[in-house]
Amino acid sequence: MADNFLYFCLFCSFVVLTQSAPEEALVTQLPGFSGTFPSKHYSGYVNVDQNHGKNMFYYFVESERNPSEDALVLWLNGGPGCSSFDGFVYEHGPFNFEAAKANESLPQLHLNPYSWSKVSNIIYLDSPVGVGFSYSKNKSDYETGDVQTAIDTHAFLLKWFELYSEFLPNPFFIAGESYAGVYVPTLSSEVVKGIVAQKKPIPNFKGYLVGNGVADDEFDGNALVPFAHGMGLISDELYEEVNSECKGNFYILLSETCESKLEKVEKNIKDLNIYDILEPCYHAPETLENTDIKIRLPSSFRKLGETNRPLAVRTRMFGRAWPLRAPVRDGIVPTWPQLLDAESVPCTDDTVATQWLNDPAVRKAIHAEEETAIGKWELCTDKILYDHDAGSMIVYHKNLTSGGYRALIYSGDHDMCVPFTGSQAWTRSIGYEIVDEWRPWMSNGQVAGYLQGYANNLTFLTIKGAGHTVPEYKPEEALDFYSRFLAGKAI
Repeated sequence: MADNFLYFCLFCSFVVLTQSAPEEALVTQLPGFSGTFPSKHYSGYVNVDQNHGKNMFYYFVESERNPSEDALVLWLNGGPGCSSFDGFVYEHGPFNFEAAKANESLPQLHLNPYSWSKVSNIIYLDSPVGVGFSYSKNKSDYETGDVQTAIDTHAFLLKWFELYSEFLPNPFFIAGESYAGVYVPTLSSEVVKGIVAQKKPIPNFKGYLVGNGVADDEFDGNALVPFAHGMGLISDELYEEVNSECKGNFYILLSETCESKLEKVEKNIKDLNIYDILEPCYHAPETLENTDIKIRLPSSFRKLGETNRPLAVRTRMFGRAWPLRAPVRDGIVPTWPQLLDAESVPCTDDTVATQWLNDPAVRKAIHAEEETAIGKWELCTDKILYDHDAGSMIVYHKNLTSGGYRALIYSGDHDMCVPFTGSQAWTRSIGYEIVDEWRPWMSNGQVAGYLQGYANNLTFLTIKGAGHTVPEYKPEEALDFYSRFLAGKAI
């Protein structure tokens, strides 16, 4: 009898651990797509605070290869205040989106050959609450910051893993870009604390990826001038002058002479597309200026990154980081709408995502609340008041990597908003031994960028010719390094 009871209990445990994903969250069709999904899709809300009615929205794409064994990745876009549908629609989601033609009411969706779901299960999460489709019934929750966002997102993960417990054994990674350079390490730290405390369910956390991410105000603030010089955007003479007058510190203005030299730097680069210096910009004579924070916004931002590609890089990149010489500092971080104080937001032609995600049939298909309940979907919102209260990320990275977790810090090398020079400098500053000396890495038989590997599984990698949002500019190369990193293979 005892043996039968033991067998029964073991069987019960097995059933609990392998329960199926919630059928009510299954996405069966999407307006604008007429084909067959290559894998299962789920979406919906997870309540992380019953008392406040705090609800976080996710879209989950199972791997097209082997969902039961492939890595599970949580993807976070930055801002702060930007929806992770940014990554879903424009970067590495399962579809490429084609703008609606004159006789069509919605954008048309085509399968993306370079989707990250080719090799991984991936969760796109709108975070923090108040961003995208995530919402709270208590509006005080829209005043948040780094620490609270990490706590909320960890709470989301624990509840998500209860719903999708069959994915607990899968290797789990956290990834994101731009301001997610803060979200990713702070959340990773929260996850590790939960694992140490044996807070169940316990994910099989292996590491994280950060793309063109902010990390440290000083390193990020000092990155622009060396980048501009190295890219041939300013002369040797100007570089030597600004370096001399500012004493190598371009983050805190030391004198009026230093400031005047930095203004000359800005004059040289102000008409460039700061999110990818290779992409064209529209130039107009006027310039917006917000005198309160003394940041000049080139009018070229208005039509940022126009290309002639069939599925063009967007004509905007607003909200993912900050204008020139405005690195993240402690305290309130303005979103773009707040930054401009009701001026028209620069480069906001997100027609495809905005049109699709605000269509009632689309919202119904993905189980998102109606517009009458939570408002319009916006790529980047001004609903939240966000406090950068976690300090420098370098200590987080050091603690995580020294604890055995793998980290890939990658940078599109033509991004001038969060230049690779800053990420390269802070990764080197940690002081780990170099175990894989600076070298090219290859994709499809070509040099795709360069990397330097450090002890404790910390890797810094560049992607040649890519801008701020790497998978948008270099989708094939991005899938390549992503696949190898998740598999633990050399890049």
